Amino acid sequence: MQLFLISGLSGSGKSVALKALEDSGYYCVDNLPAALLPVLVENLHQTGNTRIAVSIDVRSGDSVKQLPHYIERLKQQGIDVHLLFLDAQTDTLVKRFSETRRRHPLRNALPPAQTNEGLTLPECVQLEREMLAEISNIGHRIDTSELGANALRAWVKDFKGVDRARITLLFQSFGFKNGIPLDADLVFDVRCLPNPHYDPVLRPLTGRDAAVIEFLERNQNVQQMCEDIRSFVERWLPCFIADNRSYLTVAIGCTGGQHRSVYLVEKLARCFKLQQQVLLRHRELGNTY
Repeated sequence: MQLFLISGLSGSGKSVALKALEDSGYYCVDNLPAALLPVLVENLHQTGNTRIAVSIDVRSGDSVKQLPHYIERLKQQGIDVHLLFLDAQTDTLVKRFSETRRRHPLRNALPPAQTNEGLTLPECVQLEREMLAEISNIGHRIDTSELGANALRAWVKDFKGVDRARITLLFQSFGFKNGIPLDADLVFDVRCLPNPHYDPVLRPLTGRDAAVIEFLERNQNVQQMCEDIRSFVERWLPCFIADNRSYLTVAIGCTGGQHRSVYLVEKLARCFKLQQQVLLRHRELGNTY
């Protein structure tokens, strides 16, 4: 049996992720109380369901804190369990709630003695983040701050398809003007390199276009930066593997996330694909490659 758990902050895209798995043939359950997870898995196992996706979050109340314990129990039973944790910047979550005029579900999840109608929306987000801190550390995190629904669906399908027995190297480009990705394990700043943005011909292109590639490959500093990052990741990757990591996200940022970071992510992915399982993300381009 394969079990995908979707968790994360309210407004981060859990419904979109769950729908993507449902479209891929998974039996899906939304907003399941964490305490009922073992019972659900046992019942579905008896009915022959082998691919299950379940969304669990703070609406479970205090039982959500026991989720790591339930996951460990299920793994001991031989069930292939994977947790996908969705996150986003606080201002992004506040904006999403403000646009939809929805009430933050945390107010309904708290016991009556703890409910505080005076909490602001940012305070609800912060409290929810604290309540889910332990869960976020045991799953694969995706920062949805700059993601549209289509991009998130593509990322979830990539996550579903990887080999869990091997570590996955995830190279991600981003623009510092939109903030550092919350899901990054290693962050490299390449804003010191020559910027194609200042060339009117190259400006509308990306780091995947031949003209930009040619421009960057002519520069010795760009090539040295690429080699230094490659050498650093190669040197320390065995330590992350020894730490039983399933994913290692290497984020490379330039100013806008269009040219330099995209070029370097593409080149580094090609270098490591010969030995490792590799995924690529270009946050500012809104696509997965």
